[in-house]
Amino acid sequence: MNQRADRQTLLSSAGFALAVLTFINLLNYLDRFVVSALAETLKHSSLALSDFKLGSLMTSFLLVYLFTAPVFGALGDRRSRPRLIAFGVGVWSLATALSGFAGSYLTLLGARAAVGIGEAAYGTIAPALLADFYPANLRGRVMAVFFCAIPIGSALGYIVGGLIDAHYGWRMAFFVAGAPGLVLAALTLMLRDPPRGSHDGGTGAPPPVKRGTRADLIATYAHLIRNSPYVLTVLGYAAYTFAVGGLGFWMPAFLERVRGIPRAQATVSFGEIVVVTGFVGTFVGGWLGDYCTKYSKQAFLWVSAIATLIAAPFTWAALTTGSASLYWTAMVVAQLCLFISTGPINAAILNLTSPVERATAIAVSIFTIHILGDVVSPPIIGALSDAASLQEAVKIVPVAVLGAGLLWCWAAHAGQIRSGGAGIRAAHC
Repeated sequence: MNQRADRQTLLSSAGFALAVLTFINLLNYLDRFVVSALAETLKHSSLALSDFKLGSLMTSFLLVYLFTAPVFGALGDRRSRPRLIAFGVGVWSLATALSGFAGSYLTLLGARAAVGIGEAAYGTIAPALLADFYPANLRGRVMAVFFCAIPIGSALGYIVGGLIDAHYGWRMAFFVAGAPGLVLAALTLMLRDPPRGSHDGGTGAPPPVKRGTRADLIATYAHLIRNSPYVLTVLGYAAYTFAVGGLGFWMPAFLERVRGIPRAQATVSFGEIVVVTGFVGTFVGGWLGDYCTKYSKQAFLWVSAIATLIAAPFTWAALTTGSASLYWTAMVVAQLCLFISTGPINAAILNLTSPVERATAIAVSIFTIHILGDVVSPPIIGALSDAASLQEAVKIVPVAVLGAGLLWCWAAHAGQIRSGGAGIRAAHC
């Protein structure tokens, strides 16, 4: 009876946790991309930043983010998660606000790098915390709500940064972007930290090693590496991130150079596609993944795999057709299918791992998908463009999309075997 009452209390606070963490995720991407909106102003400001220095602002953030994520992942499996998240949100919000006081390139670079520390604490731990507020058959929708903040927050970064910059200057834009996070950090301290595995039963745990020791961390990593469905899922996610990162970085230039669309129009039009398809696709994917769990334990992987395989030919068509109308139609369908995977694939990672190793699993996933994905895809496409042309270089994107879909099919099949042969009755790859 007490156990049932405890679970009911947990669910009653789950909505508050989801709302707070989703707003933080929105602010996460607003803070991340506000610097992009200020790039031209920073270039011609008293800081006089070159294009290389402007680009290094994002690189410094991303590198710090990648290399601190595993640290916070390990802490997230062993310490109070709301406190760690509050710490991370506070650090990145202060770093964003302090960017407005930067008097030189190096101080601005340091502030942007510190944003990576704060976001690593949040990004690795929040999904694992949400997983313990909700049962497995609702996690697709929960992850969809959580991750729909990405396209909205990214767009707000451009809009808020651009508007504040135009009226009050770039320093005020950083102040405005950073301040709300301090309020959200305080709200995070009000969240409960439910027992790990609150809604899981029979999930395989790592070897029983004393928690918090070095041997414990090594055992957790070893357990994850032996989890073949998890490894295949993360590798597929890396291929997916390679494609999405390369597409996002080079599409405005592609539209201008290859399609002859004016620069401002190219950026706005592609941004509109991303916001709309990102919002709709993420929600549809979350709902579809949860619905299909009644047919297969690997439903999240199958939904991600099938949607991504459908996206591959449409991505190819969008990047190779000479017809403007066919380009827009194919690109909308491709982006919609790509975003369908956002909620389900993150829910799959959570469901494929033990409750006591989820933050570490998310951290390893974050590191892998970025270091093999959007860290390398823009320069690789750029190098191919230098050697041939941008029109030819972007053809690597649909190949990566196809690879992601095939790897997720393989992961779903491996997961099916690992779970005792529970077959999929709805869809096949």
